[in-house]
Amino acid sequence: MVSIVIRTKNEERWITQCLNGLFSQNYKDFEVIIVDNESDDKTIEKVKQFNVKKILSCRNYLPGKALNMGIRESGGDFIVCLSGHCIPVDNKWLENLLNSFDDPSVAGAYGRQEAMSFTSNADKRDLALVFGLDKKIQTKDSFFHNANSMIRKDVWNQIPFDETVTNIEDRVWAQKVLASGYKIIYEPEARVYHYHGIHQNGNEERCTNVVKIMEHLRGADAYKTIDAAKLNVVAVIPVKGEIRYLDDKPLIYYTIQSALDSKCIKRIIVSTDNPELVELSRKLGAEAPFIRDPLLSEEYVDLSKVLRYSLSKIEELKIFPDLVVPLEVTFPFRPNGLLDKMILHLTEKGFDSVKAVKRENRAIWKEQGGKITQVEEGLTPRQFKEPTFVELTGLGYVTHPEFLRGSDLEERNIGIYEVDNPYSHLEVRNEEDFKMASPLLKEWFK
Repeated sequence: MVSIVIRTKNEERWITQCLNGLFSQNYKDFEVIIVDNESDDKTIEKVKQFNVKKILSCRNYLPGKALNMGIRESGGDFIVCLSGHCIPVDNKWLENLLNSFDDPSVAGAYGRQEAMSFTSNADKRDLALVFGLDKKIQTKDSFFHNANSMIRKDVWNQIPFDETVTNIEDRVWAQKVLASGYKIIYEPEARVYHYHGIHQNGNEERCTNVVKIMEHLRGADAYKTIDAAKLNVVAVIPVKGEIRYLDDKPLIYYTIQSALDSKCIKRIIVSTDNPELVELSRKLGAEAPFIRDPLLSEEYVDLSKVLRYSLSKIEELKIFPDLVVPLEVTFPFRPNGLLDKMILHLTEKGFDSVKAVKRENRAIWKEQGGKITQVEEGLTPRQFKEPTFVELTGLGYVTHPEFLRGSDLEERNIGIYEVDNPYSHLEVRNEEDFKMASPLLKEWFK
């Protein structure tokens, strides 16, 4: 006998068609068990119009928990797992699933899912790509789908469904049975209609949960990450005017030293208008292969134009960075390892750019159109407020060169790296800044 366990949640639109499809099957030796996730529509009333064996109610629903509840009440040698909104295409659906079990090493079989006329185009595409026309025997691939599947009861006795996962309990189960030496069958002749497809109409929360479970199953190395050590990472230090000193060292020394300490940065290029800074930079361990146009040192020229020019000169020298790290000399208090951490943050997360920031939980105001307006709510206690962040790109900024070239490309996927050391936020520009920063150096370099 076959026990058909149907999970439902507000399926009144579909359940009659589902059950009509079951009770019209050529194979008659089956029982039906409903496990309902507290439906508040007429699902159960409609179920009661059919000769079902049991109706169970599942509180605090989890997919594996619901299936195990139904299977514990079953009497069949084989268990069908079916969604309440899946409709058998023809009267051979059940026997086509059962025919997969002639081989005793087969633990489970799943069938084809087909779109309906009103299924979204994305779901139609995905169903057609995933559920093809060729039968498959799976010994390593753990894809399995409980919207339309059959398993051996004796295998379930050994390996029940996981009752802790929020999604893809079917793939978790399949991975375990394959590891135990069983096989999985995909049977395209066991067909059902499934109106919303397998990705829940692009539900982002569900997708996130599924990926978390998949990553847990596959381990830490589930996906390829970019190896920052193999990239040509170039630090660019724009500096203009005379050489300035902080204590007994040139101000530029502290920035060059931070770049030299990086394990990821391959080259350090100083972009300056001062020939003396060119020589000094080379002595400190950086490169200065060009003297930039003095017009770029005017007060009205923004940093993006300087970086664009510098990148073009670097590329003229046949140096083609994979990543660019612009650094301003006015930030002498960079934490150890900051630049490498930011580079790895970008490569591991796939950001367009990563910018150093400081957290700000106090009220923020700005002047706009001659009026002072509040940007962020200031009266809420800090621990309950959504944080805002102040950009410190001169302290740390990692980006791809295409975003510096002046094209129409816009950084859309921006990551932030929070720097919480208050010394690091200090920028040294005028004489007062130098006076304040000088006594801090001894504390910083202890």
